[in-house]
Amino acid sequence: MFPWDRIDTVLLDMDGTLLDLHFDNHFWLSLVPGTLSRLHGISSEAAAIHVRAAYDKVAGTLEWYCLDYWERELGLDIMALHRTLVDRIQLRQDSMPFLNALKNAGKRRILLTNAHPNSLALKLEHTELATGLDEMLSSHQTGYPKESPLFWQAVFSRFELDPKRCLFIDDSEAILTAAKHAGVGFQLGINNPDSRQPNKIFNDFPAIHDYRMLLKELQRIN
Repeated sequence: MFPWDRIDTVLLDMDGTLLDLHFDNHFWLSLVPGTLSRLHGISSEAAAIHVRAAYDKVAGTLEWYCLDYWERELGLDIMALHRTLVDRIQLRQDSMPFLNALKNAGKRRILLTNAHPNSLALKLEHTELATGLDEMLSSHQTGYPKESPLFWQAVFSRFELDPKRCLFIDDSEAILTAAKHAGVGFQLGINNPDSRQPNKIFNDFPAIHDYRMLLKELQRIN
């Protein structure tokens, strides 16, 4: 699928790409509105409408991913709520075999996530993900979301990357597009980010549902 001899570094999203997105979808679309419904004595439907309107207002910005922002906006202890669902934080079954194959093939593995540092820390605490990575960066450390070209400039400088020799993997077509426009040489979509939802369709990028489809290619490099 890819000319691996022209790829030195694999840049990887976290939620939906290495971790099952079910945790985040359940948290933001079910637990948060349900909690607001109980606290304020409003219907589940009214709470869901309120939360979705709040999400839409900042979609694509750093605030959308910022737990501090949502604590202020919704009046909830977001991290405390996160901890009630830690049993739902799960690695994709194909993630570690793929990350280990990348290591064996001599590829650098860098996590690039829009997740807030506190959310990132919680997910690292409850999975073995850190053992499969060489570096990691939350977009909050740069001041820009992955949707912004300034994020990518910061990444290339921080890790001393040649963007043309990088592969970026994400479950968001919009963010894959941002990476391509920033000069990243190769992109790959993940079309089954949430194990409990139907597969997505990618229009402009190749996409897979299982990293193990790439293992034979990587093993041939050794």
